[in-house]
Amino acid sequence: MRILMIEDHPVMRFGVRQLVQQHWPDCDFVEAQTLHAGLERVREGPWDLVLLDLSLPDASGMEGLMKLRRTASVPVLVLSMHNESAYATRALQAGASGYVTKEHATTELLTAIDRILQGGRYVTSTLAERLAGLLAGEAPPGLPHEALSAQEYRVLLLVATGKATGEIASTMHLSVKTVGTYRARIIEKTGLGTTAEMARYCLQHGLLPQP
Repeated sequence: MRILMIEDHPVMRFGVRQLVQQHWPDCDFVEAQTLHAGLERVREGPWDLVLLDLSLPDASGMEGLMKLRRTASVPVLVLSMHNESAYATRALQAGASGYVTKEHATTELLTAIDRILQGGRYVTSTLAERLAGLLAGEAPPGLPHEALSAQEYRVLLLVATGKATGEIASTMHLSVKTVGTYRARIIEKTGLGTTAEMARYCLQHGLLPQP
């Protein structure tokens, strides 16, 4: 079994490596500290699983996951400091096979890995109930950002990090006009009218790394 972990904190990498190799002694566990290094290793595949942090020196939020999914078809388990309400649903929509918070890594990680290696997906029972409700139309979004489409959500995060409209258009391969349309929809759905309000909201709800 080959597992690649893309994570910039050495203590976290060490802990996960110990946990995994105690359970699967023959596992080939490889580490990368940045998304760029991780993508290079991914291309060297094949891999059975990639463990991905969402807050890396060269990528934050969903950008790392999306780049990884475009690079190779490999199961991805997100291991993040952000709580489920911040990223879990978006990560699954973007193609992740599971989501585990670092806070619960010692109790959930091995179960999540095992389930994904068997071809399944992993979400907590709380998130599973919420997703089921959303699919059935029975659970309205609890926070304004949850009402956004995937593209609108990406624009929100990029605006919150200080990206100008032109930069966002280039990053997302969209026209400036389309980005403007998405921003107008964000304002309409969330009531966040300025860049400062969007940045404050994202930080308050754990959508961005704390400065």
